[in-house]
Amino acid sequence: MASLLERYWTSAVNLGPLEAGSYVWRRAALKVSPPDTAFALRSRYAVAPLWCRPNSSDLDVFDQIFRYREYRCLDTVRDARFIIDCGANAGFSSAYLLNRFPDASVVAVEPDPDNFAALQRNLIPYGSRVTPLHSGVWSSECGLVMSETPFGDGREWSRTVRPARDGETPLMRATDVGTLLRRSGHQRISVLKVDIEGSEAEMFREGHHDWLDRVDNIVIELHGPECERVFNDAIAGEGFTVSRCDELTVCQRLD
Repeated sequence: MASLLERYWTSAVNLGPLEAGSYVWRRAALKVSPPDTAFALRSRYAVAPLWCRPNSSDLDVFDQIFRYREYRCLDTVRDARFIIDCGANAGFSSAYLLNRFPDASVVAVEPDPDNFAALQRNLIPYGSRVTPLHSGVWSSECGLVMSETPFGDGREWSRTVRPARDGETPLMRATDVGTLLRRSGHQRISVLKVDIEGSEAEMFREGHHDWLDRVDNIVIELHGPECERVFNDAIAGEGFTVSRCDELTVCQRLD
């Protein structure tokens, strides 16, 4: 049986140095790439092409990150060394950050198996600078499964996890930010990117006191009032300057 990687990438089409999002680009994709075939996109913000799965949310994610540059809020960061990408999806955000910060290493965490296969393919060009991790971020290590309850629009960029119930076989072991930092060998997290579809409430509900004071920059998408409340309580008194950039809440320690 073909692996997930083989299934997605064996017959991909490279469209060349075209930015996503334009009418011209979308017409080119429809004409060049069969409807069930993955295709590659290039951006001035990445040294290697990024592969999109057909009939998925990948194109929208590419637009957000490479066309609209939603992480432009990090342009003032000068010396990033260690980045944790929580909810890395197909790897586009990690690729952007690896290009934006050429001296940094990235841990890219993604729980969904199909998304993780896409992430692995997209991050191959970055070699040992990136550590892909098939896991979900939680407040502590525990067994997780993919949630059967649809979140958001239910597409690939909206996958969620929940703790495994008694008698249920976990799909993966959860991880927490403190564990990732300890295993990295770094003293600090330069950038903590979080887009985990509501699980940020659990991530910041407890256990964050062990590592939050060693994070220099946070970019997080908060999903609803409860997530906002939990996160704001967690960062209170931590000395962050807080701002907004499109859908993101941005927390920075300014020198």
